[in-house]
Amino acid sequence: MTKQELEQKSVFGIGEPNTAFAQYFKGQSYLNMLTVERVPIGNVVFEPGCRNNWHIHHKGGQILICVAGNGWYQEWGKPAQALKEGDVVNIPPEVKHWHGAAADSWFAHLAVEVPAEGASNEWLEPVSDEEYEKL
Repeated sequence: MTKQELEQKSVFGIGEPNTAFAQYFKGQSYLNMLTVERVPIGNVVFEPGCRNNWHIHHKGGQILICVAGNGWYQEWGKPAQALKEGDVVNIPPEVKHWHGAAADSWFAHLAVEVPAEGASNEWLEPVSDEEYEKL
């Protein structure tokens, strides 16, 4: 999927460059927070090849709802799974994982932070180019 195709298809828009979290991403991502009340939901858009670092959501976990393009999701110690529009990934708390775009496609997902008392996000090491290029 090209940027133009994603822009035409997305009802949530691309958003602004994700500068607040750029240090935790390889490549350019964009963020459009849809709500921060009660259940934070953000539309995250990844340029081709962009991915976030390995990370863990403590306490609450996360839900990804794929809305456009093709991407990847991987849990530590497991094979990566391809993602496409309409896929939903339920990430339990305390699971080390990463997600991002396929090398040849823009990708967008809604990131839903599952509320929980004391919830936090721990950013870890980047996904290496070597690991990513094997996909």
